[in-house]
Amino acid sequence: MREIVFDTETTGLEPLKGDRLVEIGAVELFNHLPTGRDFHIYINPERSMPVEAFRVHGLSDEFLADKPVFSALVDDFIEFIGDATLIAHNASFDIGFINAEFARLGKPPIGPERVIDTLALARRKHPMGPNSLDALCSRYGIDSSKRTVHGGLIDSVLLAEVYLELIGGRQPDLVLVPEVASEVRDDGGLVIVAPPQQRPVPRPFRVTAEEQAAHRAFIAKMGDGALWKNYLPEEVEPA
Repeated sequence: MREIVFDTETTGLEPLKGDRLVEIGAVELFNHLPTGRDFHIYINPERSMPVEAFRVHGLSDEFLADKPVFSALVDDFIEFIGDATLIAHNASFDIGFINAEFARLGKPPIGPERVIDTLALARRKHPMGPNSLDALCSRYGIDSSKRTVHGGLIDSVLLAEVYLELIGGRQPDLVLVPEVASEVRDDGGLVIVAPPQQRPVPRPFRVTAEEQAAHRAFIAKMGDGALWKNYLPEEVEPA
């Protein structure tokens, strides 16, 4: 099952009144484990940055001036998310901005049926709160020390860990997969240590010919009707 945990930064709170996206960060999960794939873009909002928004994410007009506009990035974003389930904290906010940008470009909106809101999950699990991302990281012992300001990618990485805790841990479906380690570099990039791959060469058969001969002799004493005779291995030449 493929899921995308994502976060946005914006110029304000009202996408239908002219506020725009300035950053999208997203990480991919498969069967509730990070794959190492991520998506991260800064966006020129084609308008000035209000002081209140700058204080939240630290993205200035000067920094965003040479970044691409959303129309130049939208196809890359759509390709990355594909048909995966989308996960965000206070998802109506992020999806509202995504859909407002899609509408400007004539793209179909993302429907609510493919969105999971981790804020709603947290409120059901911890009705007394608090349920901000910082508070949930603290509750679950997730290191958020590198999160000095809001940022699309680092918030997505932290939210992915919070989401796994909210649904019951890293392996809620009892999938016996090795743990995957992840961390965010100082420059905001994502580092993933992927799980081991399948052996390129099978392990050698470790039962010796002498051991097999002893096993066959033991089975022979059980008589012709012994079920074990159906599972005897092929003869192995003595070493």
